[in-house]
Amino acid sequence: MGRLVRGLAAEGRLRVLAAETTDVVEEARRRHSTSPTATAALGRALTGAALLAFLLSKSPRERVTLILDGDGPLGGVVAEAGVDGAVRGYVKNPAAEAELRADGKLNVGALVGAGELRVIRVLAAGEQFDSSVPLVSGEVAEDLAHYLWQSEQIPSAVLLGVRVAPGGQVEAAGGLVIQVLPDAEEETLARLEQNLAGIRGFTDLLVEHGLEGAAERVLEGMGLEWTDLRSLGYAEDAVPLRFACRCSREKALDALAYFSPEEREAMIREDGGAEVICHWCGEVYRFSPEELRALGAEEVRCPDCGELWYKKRADGVEIVYPEAACRCGRPVATEPEPPSA
Repeated sequence: MGRLVRGLAAEGRLRVLAAETTDVVEEARRRHSTSPTATAALGRALTGAALLAFLLSKSPRERVTLILDGDGPLGGVVAEAGVDGAVRGYVKNPAAEAELRADGKLNVGALVGAGELRVIRVLAAGEQFDSSVPLVSGEVAEDLAHYLWQSEQIPSAVLLGVRVAPGGQVEAAGGLVIQVLPDAEEETLARLEQNLAGIRGFTDLLVEHGLEGAAERVLEGMGLEWTDLRSLGYAEDAVPLRFACRCSREKALDALAYFSPEEREAMIREDGGAEVICHWCGEVYRFSPEELRALGAEEVRCPDCGELWYKKRADGVEIVYPEAACRCGRPVATEPEPPSA
């Protein structure tokens, strides 16, 4: 399980968030079978999403999604996190790889390519805010710092890193965000820039000194003080982070309701049932012919074109066709009768 800590430095003029995400990224790698460089890209995005969730969110129900939409062979990276500590994500082409950089490090920028970074914030009441900025390098950390300045007007330093073992496993992963608060003085900024210039890589510091020790070396001489998160309601002095998806067997079965009865019969005839794979976590859900045929007893469809008019999902939510007339022109009953038991 990963962990996130918070603190202040430079007499309260710098806000600090640091996360150790080795287990989170390793679980993502295992689930998606990513190549080493794809693992690094996904790991940086997962860590960045977790840090931004705690930086930007004001409610436990808010969530932040990062989408790195680049033209490189990776095809794109998506990561989502919330202040409940749940993180999930995926890459579109997990087997994609790129040649190492000249310094021998994984070339995440080449794998991601040029494009844009989208950040989607979903607030507690369901409102969604979507903003985007051009990718600066595709290396993720620089792109997040650019986003925070351009879209949120938050000057910040962002450090992210993932170390991948020769066998592909994740040896270490983590990140650090340093937010410059409005009353920060020039002397503080100069010292921060000097410290950052001497950092060879956050992952190396993480391995050598641990999470708090790594952050303390980045902010050496700046009076970093950690926040006691137990006073904010957490069981320990760090927020636990975990790879966790919100998919379920019930949701996967609900998704199959949008296929017509004929399409579901084709699945039975050709494959002996249906298989649904969650793109967020790679979980596989398999359904028998009996389960697929039972869906027809729980839905109402247009007798002319087969469009789904009514279904009651497993969670009790009723799906009702949104228009007064079907796409084929036939009037839709505003209150369709639920299927008989």
